[in-house]
Amino acid sequence: MTTLVFGHKSPDTDSTGSPILWAWYLNDIKGVDAKPVLLGEPNTEADFMLTRWALDKPEIIADVADGQPCVVVDTNNPAELPANINNADVREIIDHHKLVGGLETAGPIDITIRPLACTATIMVDKIGSDYSKMPDDIKGAALTCILSDTLEFRSPTTTDHDRAVAEKLAADLEVSIPDYAAEMFAAKSDVSAFSDAELLRMDSKEYEVSGTKFRVSVLETTAPGMILDRKDSLIASMQTVAAEDGVDQVLLFVVDILNEEATLLVPNDLVKTVAEKSFDADVQGDTVVLPGIMSRKKQIIPNLAV
Repeated sequence: MTTLVFGHKSPDTDSTGSPILWAWYLNDIKGVDAKPVLLGEPNTEADFMLTRWALDKPEIIADVADGQPCVVVDTNNPAELPANINNADVREIIDHHKLVGGLETAGPIDITIRPLACTATIMVDKIGSDYSKMPDDIKGAALTCILSDTLEFRSPTTTDHDRAVAEKLAADLEVSIPDYAAEMFAAKSDVSAFSDAELLRMDSKEYEVSGTKFRVSVLETTAPGMILDRKDSLIASMQTVAAEDGVDQVLLFVVDILNEEATLLVPNDLVKTVAEKSFDADVQGDTVVLPGIMSRKKQIIPNLAV
């Protein structure tokens, strides 16, 4: 049976590119019949990656069958995975997030979780000497994932090793990192075609803090005005999205990549309290700027308080 390789729901660039990278490795190097799939529509930057490197868009699946062999990448959180994941045959996890718990497997499996900025960095390490066999389109996917997750090395999650791997990939591909990252971020920043609800779910994860359930949404952009100009309608949509998704509140952080800051939309007193307690912010209106806040994983989630 074909092994499915997938990341989390609301796939960003890493959860789109890393399944492609690892499925290539399993198929071409390890001789395992494997297929990359997605758990939702990829974001605009991930779409750019697929087009730029002439990669096929993976099939989108809604769930997995009992006993389905699979490899989980870029997450280990059951809430971000298919509903039937614990009845599938999970054979490997490759991730760079904290261990959440809750996944069940049929037997012992290979788990690699490393404190790096990107799943693709870990995969390049695991591929080792077989790196020389990696075709340019797969190298392009890996480079795009690393530059996306590190925000071109601006994110505090970036390690020297992430940078070194990205620079090696770029050199092999004869790609200028600044020029290529600018193309990526331009693609990511064009969100004009998306509804408010789609934007609020586009790059989001669910977290519970002291009994309050949040959908924590992050939109990374070089054109924050394009999103903030829609502030009123986004705030109006938050209540509907929260109710539909079974959470108490949507938190939307608009990350300005170039100015290295985030703007948090503040629709009510709950979010005002979150901003004040979590980031020591002085909230005066329906938005608040949080200097230096770039990373959901390292700066937002660990600090959330209500």
